[in-house]
Amino acid sequence: MSDDRSFRPRALGEIAIRCADMGAMVKFYEHVIGLERLSGDHNSAITFFRIAEGFGGHTQVLALFHHTAAPRPGLHPTGADRPVTGGASALHHIALSLPFHEQDAVMRWYDEIEQPYRVEEFGWIGWRGIFTEDPEGNTVELVAYDPSMLDQA
Repeated sequence: MSDDRSFRPRALGEIAIRCADMGAMVKFYEHVIGLERLSGDHNSAITFFRIAEGFGGHTQVLALFHHTAAPRPGLHPTGADRPVTGGASALHHIALSLPFHEQDAVMRWYDEIEQPYRVEEFGWIGWRGIFTEDPEGNTVELVAYDPSMLDQA
């Protein structure tokens, strides 16, 4: 099979999470993580947050969809059952990038607001991640690269 498809993705465009408690989730991503809300609010079926400028003019976004919302009926699951989150979810975690020098501020902020977190280093690639959980148990990582994190040979 040929691998000559003449295209390759350049960036992540959107992360979408099905939610049960929109109020708590909107508050977390806006006030704890610090994302800018683009549209919607705690009462909306869908709320969008800006992550960063993306590739080719496409803004990278985080979308929160209330689990009963069906923007395309038949394509997305809906219903009264709350979405599965935490360890039983198919979503392992989301990682948002920021500069390495800002990670100390993240830890100070989390300490100030008493947001539980853990720090993990990935020496094989030079990353350090600060992991926490949103109100529905999804793991959110704020990750940064720094050469000082690389394993020493």
